[in-house]
Order: sequence, then structure tokens, then C-alpha cells
Amino acid sequence: MLVYDGRVSAVRLEIRLNNQSEWIKIFDPRDWTVFVPLEALGEDAEVDNGATLRIDLTVGGWAVTLRGTVVGTREEPAGILVALNGTEREKINYLNGFVRGGLLNLREKRRLPVKLSVTYGAIEGPAKTFTKDINEEGVFLFTDKPLPETSQVHMLVTVPGKEQPLSLVGKVSHTILAADEEPPGMGIVFDLDEAQREHLHSVIKELEEQLEKNSLPDPAVE
Repeated sequence: MLVYDGRVSAVRLEIRLNNQSEWIKIFDPRDWTVFVPLEALGEDAEVDNGATLRIDLTVGGWAVTLRGTVVGTREEPAGILVALNGTEREKINYLNGFVRGGLLNLREKRRLPVKLSVTYGAIEGPAKTFTKDINEEGVFLFTDKPLPETSQVHMLVTVPGKEQPLSLVGKVSHTILAADEEPPGMGIVFDLDEAQREHLHSVIKELEEQLEKNSLPDPAVE
């Protein structure tokens, strides 16, 4: 689906792939581009180079939102090439794992690219933000004012479908500043006791299942 304003100025595109193998046909890992065939755009669509795209992608029932820029066209087969933003790296890594069917074997390494609301203790007091990704070992939080590395952080993480937020404690392992190319924020490694870790593991498992079944609310996968 394209959003028109005269010619195409803002573009939101829906791509539905019937199975995981179709993703391999359109994604080029060498330059992180996605090929969008003409039939997905509509025969009369005109999308200029440099146009910003939001791609609502469904692969075998799993949905994810990707953002990128049109960088070229192809004549055979006819379509456009979209270079994905660097901010989509975690989503693509997860999607590639889903396609390969290796998520269970890579459980200790994969991060769920879900956007969850978080309240945490900042230097000026409680602050609100969102997660970039999360797993049993840690989380990345978006923030323009990351805490110093090794700082201890208490977080309340809101999980869809749960009445009470997750209460988690961890230490800042690394930071990304606003001057860097990637969105600013901080990576946090959890410091949990055994009971807390088991509870978190069950929550992560539920989130993963919902993510694969496309049953998470839209804001959680953008």
C-alpha cells in the first residue's frame, strides 16, 4: 500500500511473503538492500530515488516494520531497491534467524526487537523511554542522556498483556551518544537472582511466541 500526495511524497508499503524462503529472494545481505517488485508497488506507482519508505513486512505470519531509502531500480524483474537504515540491524538479524529456523539454537544470543515502555532511574530522577531490544541477559534503552558505564539501573518494563511491569536491575555495559551514527542509548546487562531470571525467561519466551505469531500490538514491533 502506498500513501500518495500528488506524486509519491510519503510512502508506506505493505509486503506479504507467504514463507521464509521468499525473504531470501528479496534481501541482499551484501549491501542490506530489499528488492520490492513492481506488483507490490502497483503498476502506476512512481517512487523517486531518495524517497523514504516504511515497509510493513509480513513473513510467514511474522510481522515487522522496516525503514529505508530508495536507492535504485531494476528492469528485469521490474522493481525498486531499498537500502535499509542502520537502525534496523537488530530486526534483520532476528528475521534472518527466523528464516533459518535457528532461533532455538541461538536463544542465548538473539535479541527480540520489541518496543516496550520503560521507566528507569536517571540522574535527574525517573525517566521514561522504550526498549530497542531485549533478551534474558540484557536490554538496550533509547535515551539522549545515557548513564555512565557501570552505573546501576532499576527499570520497570511494561509488557503487553501483563498487569504488573517487570522490575529489573542491571548495570550499564555500553553507551551510544547522540554524536554517533546510531540512535543514542545504553546497553544494560541484568543483575538478577535465580527467581527473577526464571521469571524473565518465561516472559521473554512469551514475547518471542507472540512476535512469531504476529500477535503483539503494533507499537511493540515498530
